[in-house]
Amino acid sequence: MQMRRFSPLWLSVIIIVCCLPAWAQIRSRPFTWTADGLSYTKVKDGGIIKVDPKTGTETVLIKKEQLVPAGSTGKALLPAAYEFSADNTRLLIFTNTARVWRYNTRGDYWVYDMPTGKLTQAGRSRPAQSLMFAKLSPDGKRVAYVSEKNIYWEDLASGRSTQLTLDGTRKLINGTFDWVYEEEFGCRDGFRWSPDGSRIAFWQVDANKIRDYYMLNTTDSNYSRIIPVEYPKVGEPPSPVRIGVITIATGVIRWMGIDGDPQQHYLPRMEWAGTNELVVQQLDRKQQESKLIYCNVNDGSSRTFYAENDDAWVDIKSRWNDDDPTGWEWISKGQEFLWVSEKDGWRHIYRISRDGKKELLLTNGKYDIESLKAIDETGNMVYFTASPANATQLYLYRVKMDGKSAAEMVSPAALAGTHEYNVSPGARFAQHGFSNYKTPNVSEWITLPDHKPVNASMSIASKIRTENNTIEYTQVTTEDGVTLDAWINKPRNFDPSKKYPVLFAIYGEPAASTVGDSYGNQDNNMYAGDISGDGYFQISIDNRGTPSLKGAAWRKAIYRKIGTLNVRDYAMGAKKLLADRPYLDRDRVAVWGWSGGGSSTLHLLFQYPDIFKTGISVAAVGNQLNYDNIYQERYMGLPQENREDFVKGSPITYAKNLKGHLLYIHGTGDDNVHYSNAEALLNELIKYNKMFQFMAYPNRSHGIFEGQGTREHLANLFTTFLRQYCAPGAR
Repeated sequence: MQMRRFSPLWLSVIIIVCCLPAWAQIRSRPFTWTADGLSYTKVKDGGIIKVDPKTGTETVLIKKEQLVPAGSTGKALLPAAYEFSADNTRLLIFTNTARVWRYNTRGDYWVYDMPTGKLTQAGRSRPAQSLMFAKLSPDGKRVAYVSEKNIYWEDLASGRSTQLTLDGTRKLINGTFDWVYEEEFGCRDGFRWSPDGSRIAFWQVDANKIRDYYMLNTTDSNYSRIIPVEYPKVGEPPSPVRIGVITIATGVIRWMGIDGDPQQHYLPRMEWAGTNELVVQQLDRKQQESKLIYCNVNDGSSRTFYAENDDAWVDIKSRWNDDDPTGWEWISKGQEFLWVSEKDGWRHIYRISRDGKKELLLTNGKYDIESLKAIDETGNMVYFTASPANATQLYLYRVKMDGKSAAEMVSPAALAGTHEYNVSPGARFAQHGFSNYKTPNVSEWITLPDHKPVNASMSIASKIRTENNTIEYTQVTTEDGVTLDAWINKPRNFDPSKKYPVLFAIYGEPAASTVGDSYGNQDNNMYAGDISGDGYFQISIDNRGTPSLKGAAWRKAIYRKIGTLNVRDYAMGAKKLLADRPYLDRDRVAVWGWSGGGSSTLHLLFQYPDIFKTGISVAAVGNQLNYDNIYQERYMGLPQENREDFVKGSPITYAKNLKGHLLYIHGTGDDNVHYSNAEALLNELIKYNKMFQFMAYPNRSHGIFEGQGTREHLANLFTTFLRQYCAPGAR
């Protein structure tokens, strides 16, 4: 399941996604900062331009006509992503992409030589659309890539290609990752050039010991086709992972000797720490101990230099850095680095010496940072997002890296809501976006550190359009003494003397929070029609265990209690709102959710039938023992030690209690939450003679979006069921 604090439109953007290195993401960023942070590049009119953010002046770097391969039909390459060499003499283009699980990370790569204008395909001897994560060497003279689970490098002058790993198979994976590392750690790009370009460090994942889950494609031919997915279920040991370093000149691989059983540990991060050294993060299987390790690439020796522990779990970089696990925040010419930890109960930034012996807390106080945004070493500042006073909002802050200073809010205090930033290297410029529940998204270019618009006529202040709407943000304190954030979207033409149906939206697990003060976060795009005009109240609540910026105790209260603590919090919050607001019709209360939210929906319907009368559950984990080991063991422990918590926290345990109306929806091609979850739950409902409605979408994945007419059908199904069993309109 995804690991993120959701922003606007989470209810409609359901596909579970993680992150790639910035330039290689299929969710290609609209622009890429230049290394000096003074300009940015982007695709425009099929070519690539450079833009000065201060003046808006555009300079054409590559014209569309220059991206037409020789001997082709005249059709130019369409860049999905691109990378310039360090000296800007070569351009690497990713195109003709194909989907691998979440993103289109597989495709073709071409190199454009700027001085000569020559366009050459990289890996042209490999099958079409088979290259992954290609990247230029530091000197720009070579390119390396993964193809069919092996790593290759290619000399750009001669075109000669060399295969560096020879043992890659479907389940012995070089330079990229298996399903679960990709899904739960955001790990996809699995190799790194050394700073001098003489070596490549890479991950090798041995999934041969991991059992396959077999999906069945029954629609694309007359005979069904088996699709195996290496998928370690809860209780199964992790895939053994090791890190090797290949010397380009000889092809010799040196394996790093990292202590610990590979089947009881994870290696979610690895970067070069110098020409002859790697820095690696290792987690134990429970993800309660994190070690930072230096590896000598010449002899493979390793040493731990920094460690931390937690009684629940230790978060990794993909949680606090925009879902991107790559990179290392070195400062002081590599003699120190920045690190984020929750060890004092709050998510804080620390300055740590290279040897790990000295550390300095930079963001002192009872508040969480959300993401580390930029480092300005010249000004001795680090920029980050946080919201100390209101966990539903988000602002840009900065603090001096001296360990003595208080953090300073950089975002305009008058603009209350959610601020997002893409900050340039060195923190000279940033693209600034803003919205709140009544202000549609607006953006501007700003200078830093003064946070002034580069063009007053194009500033956010000149673009803001405030809407009159029916949304209310509130807090509710339950009978257990827990205070929860919530939003309420009232129907249009609301009359407090009448009673209205209520649709609750839930996620409820550690992967997402839903109560964010941003535009579009308070409506349901699954509804085929005007849900507000049809007289529905819409409500969402954030229970304990969601990744809100309320401290580690809030987030980790759910440890070993998914399906119990979070579900009770939500139910008691709903109960309180229904009791305090007589215009909410307690006989017409529905709830819906997707993935973890689908599981929470089942729990609410099964465990609290006196509150929730109708439920729509999509792609739910019906039994926690069916989900993957990295996610479920992180938050629940090991079933070998506390199996009763998994049973107690699984919806299937309570299926016999169904009293209300249930619509359950699942895609048969769901590689994330397997379709077997649905069939096991259906069997349990059938066993107890419980009546329900069920829709299986053939070959659709976790996002249920593939195929002509799918989303329209899904919306109509959702709407018809809701209107039938939780009737619209005031009474």
